[in-house]
Amino acid sequence: MSGSPVLIEEFKQHMLLIKNRSASTVDEYESDLMLFLRYVTASRTGIETTSDAFNEIDVSGKDVDFMRSVTREEVYGFLMYTARVRGNNARSRARKLSSIKSFYKFLTVSMRYFDDNPVEKIEAPPVKKNELPKYLTVEESVMLLSAVKNDEQSKTKTRDYAIITLFLNCGMRLSELVGINLSDIDRSLESLRVIGKGKKERIIYLNEACRAVLTDYLKERAGNAEIKDKDALFLSSRHSRISPKTVQWMIYKYLAAAGLENRHFSVHKLRHTAATLMYQTGKVDVRVLKDILGHEQLNTTQIYTHVSDEGMAKAMEANPLNTVIQNKEANKEANGTENKENK
Repeated sequence: MSGSPVLIEEFKQHMLLIKNRSASTVDEYESDLMLFLRYVTASRTGIETTSDAFNEIDVSGKDVDFMRSVTREEVYGFLMYTARVRGNNARSRARKLSSIKSFYKFLTVSMRYFDDNPVEKIEAPPVKKNELPKYLTVEESVMLLSAVKNDEQSKTKTRDYAIITLFLNCGMRLSELVGINLSDIDRSLESLRVIGKGKKERIIYLNEACRAVLTDYLKERAGNAEIKDKDALFLSSRHSRISPKTVQWMIYKYLAAAGLENRHFSVHKLRHTAATLMYQTGKVDVRVLKDILGHEQLNTTQIYTHVSDEGMAKAMEANPLNTVIQNKEANKEANGTENKENK
């Protein structure tokens, strides 16, 4: 796969240094823009977007003239492609459009490379603000962990089991997990430090399950004589810090092995799972949950205060009027029988 064009590299530096965006957010911008450039190139050259050749398209040389030539129709075509071919929901498409808009604002307003902005007036897909987060049930979570445990072919099973356990128990973000250093972990494995959004630090306390898997993994890691990044907690097969993409690939692999690939789960859904189960089953106070997840605003956390379908069904059955209505129906039937007998 080709490297990023110079213009995207300039844009990344602008977002990091001037706009103070986090490294993970800037990486998302780059990923969205690279996909967009490959799509435009493919649509102009006749390359199938579902072919292996699509992912190999070299966009490293795309310059100002190419960016200027992009049309509104191509942007709309890209959004349709992400929906129909890649299965992106409205939220994902809105994020990709936001990345493109930010990039073109940088090109036209900040750098003034050209005047006409083809995406300026394109409206983002409407996103349901109250859409409930998807999450794995306890049973599905166990299925996912079992898929890792039963993988006899994997050389990284201990590492992968530890990663998924941390996601499901701690609710940390992907960027937070891959950034964990050995120096961030308490010696007794009681807690660890993560760097969240806006480079804000927070302490995550570890439960027994997390301590157990980290103990196993650290023993295995200690026997690795080829480690390149000495302080990185989780290592890749190349003995350096594991990348977000490697973790994502690993999660998708085991979701498929667990028979959960059609549920549209992802790494971030494991964070949703931890938060939902802590609130619903563990009865964790929403204010405590806010601090665990590293949210700045309580209203961000309150999306997890939804109750399960089972809980709602039980609540309906528990309504005292439920019994009253049943008795009323029973009385009707009894009255009907008496009337027939009197006749």
